[in-house]
Amino acid sequence: MSHLLLPIKKRLLSVLLSFIVVAGVRGQEVPAPQQFLGYALGSRFTTHDEIVAYFQQVARAASDRMMLKEYGRTYEGRPLLLAFIASPENLKRLESIRQNNLRLAGMLHDGVAADENGPVIVWLSYNVHGNEPASSEAAMKTLYELVRGSAGNGDEVSSMSGGPAAWLKNTVVVIDPCINPDGHDRYVNWYNSVVGRQPNPNPQAREHREPWPRGRTNHYNFDLNRDWAWQTQIESQARLKQYNDWLPQVHADYHEQGYNNPYYFAPAAEPYHEVITPWQREFQVMIGKNNAKYFDRHGWLFFTKQEFDLFYPSYGDTYPTYNGAIGMTFEQGGISAGLAVQTLDGDTLRLSDRLEHHFMTGMSTIEVSSQHQAQLLKEFHNYFAGELEHPGGEFKAYYIRNDSFGDRLLRLKRFFDRNLIQWGYAPAATYLGLNYETGRMSQWKSSTGDIVINANQPRSNLLRVLLERQSRISDSITYDITAWSVPFVYGLQAYGLNSYVSGTPPTAVERSYADVPDTVYAYAVRWAGLNSAQFLAQLLQRGVKVRYAERPFQSAGVSYERGTLLIAAINLPERTYRKWIVDKAHEYGLAIAGIASGFVDRGADLGSDLVRMVHPPRVAMLTGDQVNSQDAGEVWHLFEQELHYPITLLNATEARQIAWKNFDVLILPNGGYRELEDKSVAEALKSWVREGGRLIAMQDAVMQLAKGEWGIQEKGTEGAEGTRGAGGVAGPGRRGNDSDKEKDDYDRKDDYSMLRRYDDRQREEVMNSVPGAIYRVELDNTHPMAFGYPDHYYTLKQDGNVYEFMHEDGWNVGVIKKDSYVSGFTGNRAKERLKDGLIFGVQNLGSGKVVYMADDPLFRSFWENGKLLFCNAVFLVGQ
Repeated sequence: MSHLLLPIKKRLLSVLLSFIVVAGVRGQEVPAPQQFLGYALGSRFTTHDEIVAYFQQVARAASDRMMLKEYGRTYEGRPLLLAFIASPENLKRLESIRQNNLRLAGMLHDGVAADENGPVIVWLSYNVHGNEPASSEAAMKTLYELVRGSAGNGDEVSSMSGGPAAWLKNTVVVIDPCINPDGHDRYVNWYNSVVGRQPNPNPQAREHREPWPRGRTNHYNFDLNRDWAWQTQIESQARLKQYNDWLPQVHADYHEQGYNNPYYFAPAAEPYHEVITPWQREFQVMIGKNNAKYFDRHGWLFFTKQEFDLFYPSYGDTYPTYNGAIGMTFEQGGISAGLAVQTLDGDTLRLSDRLEHHFMTGMSTIEVSSQHQAQLLKEFHNYFAGELEHPGGEFKAYYIRNDSFGDRLLRLKRFFDRNLIQWGYAPAATYLGLNYETGRMSQWKSSTGDIVINANQPRSNLLRVLLERQSRISDSITYDITAWSVPFVYGLQAYGLNSYVSGTPPTAVERSYADVPDTVYAYAVRWAGLNSAQFLAQLLQRGVKVRYAERPFQSAGVSYERGTLLIAAINLPERTYRKWIVDKAHEYGLAIAGIASGFVDRGADLGSDLVRMVHPPRVAMLTGDQVNSQDAGEVWHLFEQELHYPITLLNATEARQIAWKNFDVLILPNGGYRELEDKSVAEALKSWVREGGRLIAMQDAVMQLAKGEWGIQEKGTEGAEGTRGAGGVAGPGRRGNDSDKEKDDYDRKDDYSMLRRYDDRQREEVMNSVPGAIYRVELDNTHPMAFGYPDHYYTLKQDGNVYEFMHEDGWNVGVIKKDSYVSGFTGNRAKERLKDGLIFGVQNLGSGKVVYMADDPLFRSFWENGKLLFCNAVFLVGQ
């Protein structure tokens, strides 16, 4: 995967080489951060290359107590580092410590018994959100105090029991100083460029108004704190490889929140997922009390048990928790605070304060972990042994049918492999189990390629969380989505079994393909799965003329479905060109067939107008401060990293100057487009569509078009306000869709109905909320937008928006009907609205098309089954 290289300071060229294990001369003095950097920590922000250089210098000076490893690179080419700090004795046997830890977790079977007397592993992760940089500053201080304290020279933590020298005898500390270097430097470089000689604490000052897309996310505007399980980004993929190689007992994830909030630390808020053990809950409290002891001593404000829950499985606290660790989030007030900001209570919050608080919770966490090393290892061992011997959950095994619609099962198997979840091929038999789609017991016969995943394995709890059909939520007020059942995410047919199955372990088998003769009339490739869209994208860029069949046909006794790609041999005069196409199809795992004649047995002949040319679309997307950066990032990432197809990013503020005629497809990601409220801009865009342009509107952009008389109408706009969930992806204030009947009934109530308890305000908001729930969408798979799908699709609803059915001027490609709810939390009022309406549609407008996507089919890039739907809209609709 290519990186976008960033210029690096000359003095760092020697340290930013491949895999790093820094060794130096023992006895060198460990430099304090201010000595090395030339300024006191907290007096300015440190760029990522300076952080790297400092960690390198400490590793050289204390090579007997610290090892530094580069574990990957970001999209922009910045290094990702892990620092391992231990006593000299433990550092020498670091690899054996790691292996023993995997034996405790049941992940290493080498005939050696697991030892519960080894060191506890504490992993501290800093700065996953780039514009929350105080933790990276704290990481340097934490490193310095641990390393010099391990040599008996520390005084900063002398008031803490034992100190680093004692802790590191039975503890290995792992520090990731900056999970998101690209976002970190986007923020820091911007801030350093706008701050004056002295920071201005006025919240209205420019230095507290970070511009779009802000530094929270990585290069492609992905929130890496929601990517732990899915691993869609290269930073996550590299980090989780290391994490799963170690599996620490304690993991703390460092963040910042709004600067008016006091510090937050464990124990977490409800809901806790039911797989979380009593010990994990208990130790969260122990760490919280230890943190509180030091915060009380300094008079620092803090809170616990509010807002930050342990439910959604892809956070930096939950993913470790579901893998046997004590996973925690620590949140310091500080987003947009810069070096200093005045808070609502009149105090000035400084960077030096923020890093000090993070430093204290880090040292406190190491201290209490060291004190309870024996119990932590014992409970860690018991956690995995229990998963093997007595796995919990509704099912003993999960059965997933082979994918008859493309490469979805292949992608799921890769997902399991990344998370070290064991699976095998199902033996031939007749099975009985609970059907995920219907919720009822079903009987079926196995087919070649079906897989089974037994629950009695080390990752049993993670497996259970990821595959549970219905998430059991103890509190409806949660921080993120409430449904993520992997079979629905991938669009696969799944069953829960009441007994284990002895599956055949997967083996690396070379796929074989039938030979395709040179003397064919045309080549045919089935349109099914993202891999077929990737193949098409490569052909179009190579200038190959590609057509697709709008209707099924049969040739030489072989049936071909709608969407089948056809490449006429006459357009491939060179034999090498034909070989390239065949090889490219096999590269993407696609079978390519030869068709001997344009005269087919059934259906339209290959020269019919029902076999349509795919003209290479010139694709553009609006970006900028009117667009949700993370939603735009999903589209950008899909084109660049998965389709490898060009896309032009345009600034929405320049809509008046854009020559729309230079593009064939325009994508409006989730956002609020002020420019579209300008009648001249809206009319220019409509004229472009009428002349053959294709407009793809997503989520809130659909609502905006509905208000702008484009031809789509929201269902019943009267009613209560709704909110979009998913961790504040879009804020409150969304208009709901209460029915007229509900409104009339409400109006008839007596005046006492207006009396509301202030303490119930959050619960009342929840009645209208849809914080990420799964709904079944009925598809018209005869329309190009739904080619490659069965007659249904599972969507992730994040709001109560649903639209009126389209009539003669458009097509209702994806609709929800009554009883479409599948999984996740939906407020009672919202659930009433979510029925009998349009979710995905295509409107005819002159010679062009408007594609409406009320839900996000690319959600965080892990909603795999939606990607082909989006590709259909880009490449097939309107051709």
